[in-house]
Amino acid sequence: MSQTEVTPPIELRGVTKRFRTPDGSAYTALRDVDLAVEPGEFCAVVGPTGCGKSTALSLIAGLEMAGEGTVTLDAKPVTGIDPRVGFMFQQDAVFPWKSVLANVSAGPLFRGAAKKEAVERARDWLRRVGLSGFEGHYPHQLSGGMRKRVALAQTLINEPRILLMDEPFSALDVQTRQIMSDELLDLWELTRPSVVFVTHDLEEAIALADKVVVLTVGPGTVKDVFPIDLPRPRRVQEIKFEPEFIRLYERIWESLRDEVQAAYARTAGSTGEAA
Repeated sequence: MSQTEVTPPIELRGVTKRFRTPDGSAYTALRDVDLAVEPGEFCAVVGPTGCGKSTALSLIAGLEMAGEGTVTLDAKPVTGIDPRVGFMFQQDAVFPWKSVLANVSAGPLFRGAAKKEAVERARDWLRRVGLSGFEGHYPHQLSGGMRKRVALAQTLINEPRILLMDEPFSALDVQTRQIMSDELLDLWELTRPSVVFVTHDLEEAIALADKVVVLTVGPGTVKDVFPIDLPRPRRVQEIKFEPEFIRLYERIWESLRDEVQAAYARTAGSTGEAA
């Protein structure tokens, strides 16, 4: 490697992952996946249901191990959960019995920070996500969007170098989802972690990312990679009206459409056979 080349913080090479099904057979979720995410790069991954998008995140996070190929962080093989990685799940990973402040300060406390420091940092992050004044509330007392803000603060307070996001805003209404996307971009700009963002929403992927990766119908493999040459900083509500955004959407959808249709045909065929 030359001196000008930088090791990708995230790299998958020839990765295949199989699971054992209840009937004892093997199900291949991913096959021969090659993917690299550069320092500070925001990578969105799209593909039809069942193409292995969430499985790829689990491999990067160290929650699952690859059956074949290698998954590396900073050129070192993933062998388990890494403290440099933050993971924001589709379902909020908040503690329902803890206050908002206690939820957000839990990460630093777990990592050995003094209580006073952890609480001060938690208050600062709650301010950044617009939740000052809600420190004493509990998750059940918050709206869906506010809970997502708690989850975002809970993840980013640990200043992860790698941020994994599995459809984090999918349960929100359209307006709240756009607001949360803008807030995510604002907060990401502060420390620029490398991001892998899984979504079914192609507009969301293009509006957020530096590149969009299209996975094939399962077993998932990388079909296409599209650089997103849109200026930053971005406002999600506004960028969608740009001519370049529309052009990119048409190009990526052309690639994604065949995979979505193949996945639907496969499901419809299985349903017909079952009937």
